[in-house]
Amino acid sequence: MAGAENHEPEYDETHIRFLELVWGEGYLSPGGPEEVRRVLEGIDLAGKTVLDFGCGSGGISLFLARHFQPASVTGYDVEMPVIRKARAEAAAAGLDDRVRFVQSPPGSLPFADATFDLVFSKDAIVHVPDKEWLFREFFRVMKPGGIFAASDWLISHDGPPSPDMADYLDAEGLSFGMAPPRRYRSAMEAAGFADVATVSRNGWYRIEAAQELYRLQHELYDSAVEAVGKAFVDKNIRTWAAMQKVLDSGEHCPTHLRARKPGAEQ
Repeated sequence: MAGAENHEPEYDETHIRFLELVWGEGYLSPGGPEEVRRVLEGIDLAGKTVLDFGCGSGGISLFLARHFQPASVTGYDVEMPVIRKARAEAAAAGLDDRVRFVQSPPGSLPFADATFDLVFSKDAIVHVPDKEWLFREFFRVMKPGGIFAASDWLISHDGPPSPDMADYLDAEGLSFGMAPPRRYRSAMEAAGFADVATVSRNGWYRIEAAQELYRLQHELYDSAVEAVGKAFVDKNIRTWAAMQKVLDSGEHCPTHLRARKPGAEQ
């Protein structure tokens, strides 16, 4: 979720096609609907206003609208290619009366104070280096009593990455601003959030990523090459192999995040 309409997007149409082939239509991060349900476990969205931060191509926003009965879902991203696809998918699904997609350059979120009952994000905060600023923005746009629920890609420690992690980040070639759980908790608490919790998902994604790599090397390979070209697929196989090393070591630790804005009960 980096870049802007007047910048070269990181998630262009080739990237979108490839990631959706691996992770499912409308999904630019792993786990599909099942992982979204885990992030939201125990939260009642019925009649609530929802922000999907870093919505990508819109699959999760549409899933929330279909299955959780929110009053509305607003998907937000800084990149225009994914927003164009998300808007088209919402229109095709007949959900554009309840789901809207907003694009703006990086910076303050283009929403008024106390707009949303829930702020959700799926593996997009990693693209924003200044976690402290971002959690202040989340706090600002949430109603009192609102819930923050997300997953993100974290590093397990402070300080510079290991050589294996540096190799993985170089292979990704994306604007990853990885930070450890301690910094996320501190940033949420400093912003004013209560009931802050972080839960590692490394054990789950170690297995999932190994399966993704196997599928890329075997049953998905030919269809992926047809969709995006051999060089792009081979590059991503190298990236997945590099990622597997830091998942196995525990240095790469996908994590669920949860917090509450103090105030009125929802």
